[in-house]
Formats: sequence, structure tokens, C-alpha cells
Amino acid sequence: MTHLRVGTGFDAHKFTENRKLFIGCVEIPFNKGLSGHSDADVLAHAICDSLLGAAGLGDIGAHFPDSDPAYADATGAHLIGKTVAKVSGKGFHPVNLDCVVVCEQPRLAPHTAEMRRQISALLSIPEDRVNIKATTTEKMGFTGRGEGVMAKAVCLIEEKS
Repeated sequence: MTHLRVGTGFDAHKFTENRKLFIGCVEIPFNKGLSGHSDADVLAHAICDSLLGAAGLGDIGAHFPDSDPAYADATGAHLIGKTVAKVSGKGFHPVNLDCVVVCEQPRLAPHTAEMRRQISALLSIPEDRVNIKATTTEKMGFTGRGEGVMAKAVCLIEEKS
């Protein structure tokens, strides 16, 4: 019998000046970046939390604390890679991933295919098992006012055979 587990993740960061914008392990051309200790890739962070949660390993802050200088400016790809290793060490591997990124600007649709490529490679699963959606809040809330970006992720992992 296959042992399956589901995990969810959420992250949000505010925009800041003089920083590159990374979402889903892809640099997005924009006049602002996201504020954070690492590269502040909200989608990568939500993915990490979903994987860690599914494996019963807590959350991203416990594994990659913003008080640890080792993770200063760490890329989302680096954090996902480390997270996959932790999940693998627990005897699991990713099966699929479904995500949504919420922001008014910039427009993300032109970048979601590259995000899928990057993330599927990091998870070692086919691209058709990684889904990334982008939406707005119709100008409501902090994302609607253009103050930042938030992301949610849901993953399925299974016990290695």
C-alpha cells in the first residue's frame, strides 16, 4: 500500500526598492523586488512549507531561519533543493504540486511555463505534475494595492518504494 501525504504552504512578502524580483525560481522583470532575508521568493517559500508540512517536518522558519546568516540572499531554488533533501531523508518524494500566486503587478502569465520547468526539475517530477496559477484580488487588500505578493501551494508526497 502506498502511503500518501498532503501539505499546504503560504507565504507573503512586501515590495521593496532596489532589489530584483524572483517568483517561482525565475527572475521577473519589474521595478521592485520583494523584501526578505533570502531572495524572498514567495512561491518557493510556499512550496517549501507545503513539502515540509506533508512530511511532518514543521515549517520553513524552523529549517531556514531568517536569523541564520547562511540563508542571507539564499535563492528559492536553493531552499527548495534543501527541502526536497529533507523530505527525501524522511522517506518521501514529491508526486505533484498545485500553486497560486496573487499580485496585481507584474503580470506573471508570461513566466509561469518557466516557473514550472524550474520547479519540476527541482522536485524531480514531470512538468505536467506542477501547476502554477496567477491571479489578482481585483485591487482589494495589500496585493490589490500593489504592496506585495502572496503565494499558496498544495503538494502530494508519497513514501518511496
